[in-house]
Parts: sequence; structure tokens; C-alpha cells
Amino acid sequence: MAAAKDKIEELNQELAPIKEERNRLNLEAKKLADKRNALNEKVRNLRNDANSIKEKRDALNKQVQELKTLRDQVNAKRGEKLEKISELQEKIRELNEKKPEGNLRQVEEEIQQIDWKIQTNSLPVKEEQELVNRVRQLETQLVVQKHIKKVKEKLYQLRTEERGYGAEAKTVHEKLAELAEQSQKYHAHMMELVNKARELQAEATEAHQKFVETKTQAQQQHEKCVELTEKIKAIQQELKETADKKQVERQSELQKELEDQDEDR
Repeated sequence: MAAAKDKIEELNQELAPIKEERNRLNLEAKKLADKRNALNEKVRNLRNDANSIKEKRDALNKQVQELKTLRDQVNAKRGEKLEKISELQEKIRELNEKKPEGNLRQVEEEIQQIDWKIQTNSLPVKEEQELVNRVRQLETQLVVQKHIKKVKEKLYQLRTEERGYGAEAKTVHEKLAELAEQSQKYHAHMMELVNKARELQAEATEAHQKFVETKTQAQQQHEKCVELTEKIKAIQQELKETADKKQVERQSELQKELEDQDEDR
């Protein structure tokens, strides 16, 4: 029996540090699990923030594309006006080659003066014919002058429209550049969050791996504890059974002694 008790003491001494190591490993595993969970929560929050910023960036990018399309349309219309302006300028240059000296008003006044002279004076036939020919010449030039005036008016209108399209294109481009810059800032911020999330995810993965390793080690220590505890329980059971057997034997002996005493009487 003494040997059995010594064995139990020996097993308890072996069990104590194993239990302590198991408990330490379980505590470390819990800390690692808490760290992993906290990191995963941060990763989720960062990814949610990144997705929110991505939506804003994408919305801005859509506006940028729409503004680019609008700018291209405005520039195309401006290009059409510039082309027509160039055509009218060339036309004016050609008409100017046929234009008489003086301006439109001077030509009109000269025609009026000649007409008045013909109507109010009795002129020799030759002189009157010369004046009539001069009026015809001036009227031809007057048509050219009026045509030039009309073309210049159209040219002025086209230049006004072209400047309007130019101003609109500039405004659209400035807004486009502003939104593109803002989109770039959103993108940079989003990538910063994504990279941070990746770093934390790597830490969380490492913490989880350590958690699994530590939990495995704790389980191994626990299995040793169970094994030793079972051995101790088995010895204790043997001791109990031995003690119970001796108790039964003592009671049997006492019973026999009592019976023997009764017979002697």
C-alpha cells in the first residue's frame, strides 16, 4: 500500500507541471484568439471603409467620363464653327479683291448723287450714258459690298458661338480636372486602407496559426493530464478495493470471534 501511495505522489508531482503548462498554453491561446478576432474586426472595418470610398471614387469617375464626353461634343461643335469661320474668312478675302475703294455708305451715296444728277439735269446723251454705266458699275460693287457685310455679320455670329463653345469647353475641362483630382485622392485613400487591411490580415493569419499551434500543444498537455489522472484514479481505485477487502475481512474475523465466544459460553 505504501508503494501505491508513493506512486500516486510521484504521479501527482509529474501531473502538476503538466497542468500548469496546459493552463499557460490555454491562456496564451485565448490571448492569440482575442488578438486574431480584434485584427479581423479591424480588417472588416477597413474593407468596409475602402468599399465606401471606392463607391465614391467610381461615382466621380462616372461623372468624369460624362464630362469628357460633353467636352468632346463641345469641342467638336467648336471645331465645326472654326471650320466655317475659316471658310468665311477665305470668302471675304476673295470678295475683298472685287471690292471698290471706299465703304458701303460711300458707294450708296455716290449712286444717289448720280441718280439725282440724271433725274434733275438735261445731260448730253454721251454724258448720261457714262453716268448710267457708272451707276451699273457701282451697283455691281454695291452687291459685293452688301455680300461682304452679310458674310461679316455671319462671321461675327460664328465667332461669338465659337467663343461660347470655347468658354463652355474650358469650364467643363476645369470641372473635369477638379473631379479627376478628387477621384485620385479617393483612390489613394482607398489603396491606403486596402494595404493596411492586407497588413492586418497577414497579422491575423499569423495569430491564427499560432493559436492553432498553441491550442494543439495545450491539447497534447491535456491528454497527458488525462492519462496521468486516469493512472492515479486507477491506483486509488485499487487502494480502495484493497481497503474494502481488508475491511470485509476484519468484519468477518470479528464476527467469527463473536461466534466462538458464544459457543464457549
